[in-house]
Amino acid sequence: MAPKARKRSKSTAGSKRKGKGRRSQASTPPGGHHDEIFPLVLTSATQELFGCCADEDVTKKSPYKLLKKDDIVQDMKTRAAVSDFSPVKQIVLDYPEEEMLLVFDADFRYGQSFYLVLTPEAKRRILKSPETEASDVFEAEVNKTPRSKHWISLGSEKEIDEELLKETREKLMLKLRVDRIFRLPICFSDHNSADSKDSHLECASYQDSRFNIKKLQTDFGIQAVPKLQSSSTQTLRMVPKDTFTQYEPREFSNEELENILQDESLKNCCAIQTPRILHALQQEEIMNVFIDDWKALGTGLEAGEWSGQVSDSLVLHQIFTNQKYSKDKKISCLNWHPTIYGVIAVALIKKKEEQTEESPLLLPRPAFIVFYSFSDSSNPQLLLECPDDILAFEFSPSNPNIIVGGCVNGQVLLWDISVHVTYLQAAHPGSKKAAANPDTFDLNDNGENKTPVVRFSAVSALETSHKAPITDVQWLPQTFEVTGMGLPVENKMKVSVQITTCSPDCTIRFWDVRLANLLIHTPLDRRQTDQKTPITACSIPETFKHLDRTWKPLFRVSLPKIDTKGEYVPLKFSFEHYTCSTEKDTENKWTENLPEYSQLRMPLTEKLKAMEDVNTKFFVGTESGEIVYTDWKLEIDESGRPRSAKPLLCFNTHQWLVNTAQRSPFFKDIILTTGGWNFAIWKEGVMGGPLVVSQYFEQECTVGCWSLSRPAVFFIGKQDGSVEVWDLLKNSSEPLQLHAHISNTKITCLKPWAVSAKQHFLAVADDLGVLRVFEIPKTLYVPSRHESLSMKKYFELETANLKDYLRRKEIWTKQENEEEELKKMEPGTPVTCPNVTVYPDIKEYHDDVMLEENSLKSIGMWPTGEEI
Repeated sequence: MAPKARKRSKSTAGSKRKGKGRRSQASTPPGGHHDEIFPLVLTSATQELFGCCADEDVTKKSPYKLLKKDDIVQDMKTRAAVSDFSPVKQIVLDYPEEEMLLVFDADFRYGQSFYLVLTPEAKRRILKSPETEASDVFEAEVNKTPRSKHWISLGSEKEIDEELLKETREKLMLKLRVDRIFRLPICFSDHNSADSKDSHLECASYQDSRFNIKKLQTDFGIQAVPKLQSSSTQTLRMVPKDTFTQYEPREFSNEELENILQDESLKNCCAIQTPRILHALQQEEIMNVFIDDWKALGTGLEAGEWSGQVSDSLVLHQIFTNQKYSKDKKISCLNWHPTIYGVIAVALIKKKEEQTEESPLLLPRPAFIVFYSFSDSSNPQLLLECPDDILAFEFSPSNPNIIVGGCVNGQVLLWDISVHVTYLQAAHPGSKKAAANPDTFDLNDNGENKTPVVRFSAVSALETSHKAPITDVQWLPQTFEVTGMGLPVENKMKVSVQITTCSPDCTIRFWDVRLANLLIHTPLDRRQTDQKTPITACSIPETFKHLDRTWKPLFRVSLPKIDTKGEYVPLKFSFEHYTCSTEKDTENKWTENLPEYSQLRMPLTEKLKAMEDVNTKFFVGTESGEIVYTDWKLEIDESGRPRSAKPLLCFNTHQWLVNTAQRSPFFKDIILTTGGWNFAIWKEGVMGGPLVVSQYFEQECTVGCWSLSRPAVFFIGKQDGSVEVWDLLKNSSEPLQLHAHISNTKITCLKPWAVSAKQHFLAVADDLGVLRVFEIPKTLYVPSRHESLSMKKYFELETANLKDYLRRKEIWTKQENEEEELKKMEPGTPVTCPNVTVYPDIKEYHDDVMLEENSLKSIGMWPTGEEI
C-alpha cells in the first residue's frame, strides 16, 4: 500500500511571491519542500561579497553555492537591517551546520533570482538530486575518450560489392603494322672521346624533313597598347628653400565703388531679381539647410569617409608636430591628460645618430615634455623643462597636476602644473583664449616666449640615482604603500605617494615623495612657508622643495640570474594594481580637493597595518628579451642583511629588447609583452610559459597596448611604421586589420584614450617626432555580448593546453633519455627493454590503420606487391 502524501504547508516564499493562485507542481524545489526554502533578493554588492554573481559564479547549469554560516552572521551584524539575509536572521542563527546552500533560480520559479535552503536535510537532497547526478554522468560520458570497438559485419559487404565497377562489354582489339626498319639489327661501334670537344659527345636533336605537322587553327590573344616613347630634358636642380607668403585682399577704391553703384544696369537687375529672391527665401527654395554641403561634395567611391560611409578601420583625426621642438628628435613616451579633453603630452629625445654626431663644444639642446591640444595641432600649449632627455613619465593617479619622469642620466624628476591647468583648460576646443587676438597677425612675430615653460619642482640626488637611463616609471596605486623592506602596508591617506623606476643598471628602485618625520620645521620656517609668493610663468613651484637635490630611493631591488652569475638588465615592468573591497566607497577620483603633497608626512611603519593580500610579485622585461617573474620583497640573508630574492622563473621568449609589459585592463593576471619580432600573452600563476606566442614577423614589434573597452583587442606597432589590430576572438594567428604606411619610420608609442562611450582615440607616435591621433571605429571599441566571459574561457583553455603540452614534453624527454641510455650500453651487455607504456592514443591510431587496410583489401583497392 502506497504511503499517504504529506500535506503541503504554507511556505514563507509563497507569501512573498507576486501573483495569485496556487503554485503548480513544476515549482516544487528539487529534493525539497516549500517550507524548507526562502526566496531572496541579493544585490550586486552582496553577490560580489559572497562570490555568487549571477551568470558568472553561478549559472543555470551550476546554480549551487555553499555559503559559510559565519560569513552570513557577520554580514547581518555589519549591515544590520540593510543586509539581504536579515529576513532569515533567526533561521540562520539556529542552523546546525557550518555551511548553508544558496541556489540560483534562473527561471524565477519562486519569484526571486535566489533562494536559501533552510534545513540540512533539504540541502543534501538538493545536492544529490537526480538532475545533478544525471549532469555528472553526462559530463563523465562527454569527457570519456572514445575507443575503437571490434567491427561487426551487418551485411554492408554486399552493398560495397554492388558499388564496384565491373566490365560490361568486350575489350577492343587493335592491330598495329610495324615497319621493316624497326626490325633491323642495331650495330654499335666505339668512339674516341679525345676527338670531340671537352671529351663530350652531344647527340643534338635535328629537324626531320620527312615529318611535319601543319597547324590548321591557332588561338592567341592580341591587346592594343599605345606606342612606347621615351624623352629626356636637361633641367637645373634647385635647392629647396622655406618660403613665406602673405596674401591680402585687393579692394575697390571709393571712386570705383561709386561708379559701380551708380550703374543703371546693376540697379535694374537688383530691382527685377529682389522680389523673386525674397519669395524664394520665404518658400525655402534656394537651399536645404539640413544637408551637409561638405559631405555632399563627394560622390562615388573616391569620396571615402565624406560620402556618409561608416569606416571599420582607424580614421586619422589629427596630426601634431612642431619643427622647433621635434626637429631631429623622436617621441619616447606619451600620455593623455587624465581630466582635460584633447590634451596629450609627449616626451621628445634626441636620436642616437644626433647624440654621436653632436660636438662636445656646442651647447646641448634643451629637452622638454610638450603638451599638445586638439584646438591647435601645430603649437604646443605647455612645456615641461627637463635637465636631459626623458624616456618615461606618468601622471599621478591621485592628482593629475603632478607628473613624474625618468631622465636619461638616471635622475627622477617631479613637476607640478597646477598653476597652468586653467591655461590647458582654455585650450579645450570651443573655449576662448584670452592670450591674443586671432584676428591680428604680425609678419615679424616669431612666436617665441608665448608657450608657458614649467621648471621641475624636484630632482633626485645624482649620487643616489640610477647609473643608467630610466626606461620605465610607474606610480604605486593609492590602495597601499611599501616599507623599506618591500612589505605592503595600508595607505591611510588613500593618495599615491610612492613611485617605482627601473633602469639597465640592473636595479628597480622605489621612491617616496613625502617628507620624512625626522625633518621638523622650526616656527620661522613655517612662517616663511605660510607666506606664499605668487607663482609666475618662470617660477618654480615649492610642492616638492623638501626633495630637491636630496631625494633618495626608499629601497632597491636587484635581479640576480637564476642559474648563472650576474644580473638581469630590466627595461620594462608590470605589477598588479591592487584594489581593496572598500575602494569604491572611499575613492572619489579627480575631486576638487586634490592632495597637497607638500603637507604629507611619512608615518611610522610600526603604526601601519600589514596587508597580506597584496601581490608583491611582478613581471620584468629585460634587455636580452627575457621575461622574468620575481618578488620585490627583500629577504634577510645569513649575515642579517637584506637582499633581493631570486626570480621565480625566466623565459627567453622575445630574443631582443622588451619594449612593452602591460596588464590587461579587464584581467589583472593577463600581461601583454612585445619585443624583438614577436609578442606574447602571459598569465600570472602559470609557471610553464606564455599562453599565446605569435610567430616571428618580418618587421620588429616596437610597441603594444591593450584596448580600453574590448578585452579581446590589442594593438601592435611595427618597425616599418605600420599598426596591427588583433582580435583574439576572431583569429589568434593573424591580425584583424593591418594599417600599413602610417609612418615612414618605426612606431615608438601607442596609447588609447576613451573620451566617452561613443568616442575613442588611439595616439600613435613615430621616430620622426610626429604624433598622429586616430579615431577608433565602433566595431573596435564596442564589446560583443559576453566578450569578457568568452575571453576568460579562452585563457582557461589556453592554460589547459599549455599544461597538457608540458606533460607530454616531459614524457617525450623521459623517453629520449631512456633511448640514449640504451645506446650507450656495451654491445656484449644483454639489452633489457624497459617497461614500455602503450598510450591510448597510439593504440587507437594503429587500430584505425588496420581497420582502413582491411576495408581497402575487401573492396580490391589495396595495392599488391607487384603494383608497389
